[in-house]
Amino acid sequence: METLPNLIGGQWTQSSATEMVAVMNPSRGEQIAAVPMSSAAELDSAVQAALKAFPDWSETPPNERAQVLFRLKAMLEAEFEALARGISREHGKTLVEAKGDLRRGIEMVEYACGAPTLLMGDSLQNIARGIDCHTDRVPLGVVAGICPFNFPALVPMWMWPVAIACGNCFILKPSEKVPLTMQRIAELMRLSGLPDGVFSIVHGGREVVDAILEHPDIKAISFVGSTAVAEQIYRKGCLHGKRVQSAGGAKNFLVILPDADPEATATALRDSAFGCAGERCMAGSVAVCVGEAGKRILPGLVGIISSMKVGPTDIESQPDMGALITAAHRDRVNELISLGESKGGKVLTDGRGTSVAEAPGGFYVRPTIIDEVDYSNDISTTEIFGPVLSVMRTKTLDDAIAAANRQSYGNGACVFTTSGKAAREFRHRVSAGMVGVNVGVPAPMAYFPFTGWNQSFFGDLHMQGKEGVQFYTKQKTTTTRWFSFGEGDIWVNK
Repeated sequence: METLPNLIGGQWTQSSATEMVAVMNPSRGEQIAAVPMSSAAELDSAVQAALKAFPDWSETPPNERAQVLFRLKAMLEAEFEALARGISREHGKTLVEAKGDLRRGIEMVEYACGAPTLLMGDSLQNIARGIDCHTDRVPLGVVAGICPFNFPALVPMWMWPVAIACGNCFILKPSEKVPLTMQRIAELMRLSGLPDGVFSIVHGGREVVDAILEHPDIKAISFVGSTAVAEQIYRKGCLHGKRVQSAGGAKNFLVILPDADPEATATALRDSAFGCAGERCMAGSVAVCVGEAGKRILPGLVGIISSMKVGPTDIESQPDMGALITAAHRDRVNELISLGESKGGKVLTDGRGTSVAEAPGGFYVRPTIIDEVDYSNDISTTEIFGPVLSVMRTKTLDDAIAAANRQSYGNGACVFTTSGKAAREFRHRVSAGMVGVNVGVPAPMAYFPFTGWNQSFFGDLHMQGKEGVQFYTKQKTTTTRWFSFGEGDIWVNK
């Protein structure tokens, strides 16, 4: 059984840890590797290596840093199929979903290749007579990222491509559940010519996370995970004087108006709620049917869901949906379905007790729809993080917007309609950072920020886009005055 090493100072180094965590293939329920629970001392070794690498890397011209990323991008494209299959194997998502995960990550590398433009400052002549002013974007130093399991490629690549393009050195703690993808990408980074110590991997759990939060030489932390942990990361990181961007959970509402296109809307709801088995922070988890919308949309949606094939994703004949990440998470999702039903929800499609003949050990829950949910039902506000869509009913768009705004999260919200007026009203009034109009997953591209609000994000500067560049740099403003020729210059004409 492979035990994964840490990457410290450009060298793969076996951890001294005695505690190991199993890396599973969720499709089969079988162990495929082991990951060490490294120590704070090992994290410090990575920091020291990064501090050694930082002076030269930060002085490397941005276009040269971009050339490293261009070479890496070419390597990622060359290994695209193999990497996607690896994501599918360690995560359980379908090959199509794994390719989407990786493609969006590669788009972050492409964006970071624009470092010479992204890092340009501002300037203005004659802010006063004979005095000019300009700004520079300066790297922070050593920065770190702490990642969840749901996107083995994309979420880490929200962080490190921009961070290293800006001249920082980056330390990654990947999820112990899905460490293999970044392990291979890190090897490609070495081959691309990235100097030793600029990028490190330290596997681990709570001890490594605490060490990252407390280490005086780590200047900034990026985190993605549950809201409870995101808030703790933000508070403790700030307490130790660090810059923190901390993305948490979500409960994304999908509002359907009576004039919505039935077929297109049902397809969008399927993809939003059940894509990646619902294990994503942008999953649509509550459908709010306004007026007669339920009668027009739900029968078709139930029909689509009932025909979906669920099964292992490590085979050529791909299913429509794969497994959940662990047996414990599968059990939790089943419990929440039962809770929703006990609180008055009407189960239209039931994913509990799912068994797959060709993969009896896998962690499966079929797509589930629970109708007649309201705010007295806990599942209307609980992030399930699984293939479960709750359905609410309201009489008006105002009521639907109020329902969406009542919950504490604020990642995404979508409306399905053919009315421009209704879409504008929704976009203007809904309390969410990312809004979709006839789009089920309004996740932005690399050059726009991932703008969660409320309890879905803690911090000031979001990941991706210009805000990502701002997060990983600090501004230096220089005000310049030159005297007339010869005046005040003792070296002139000597």
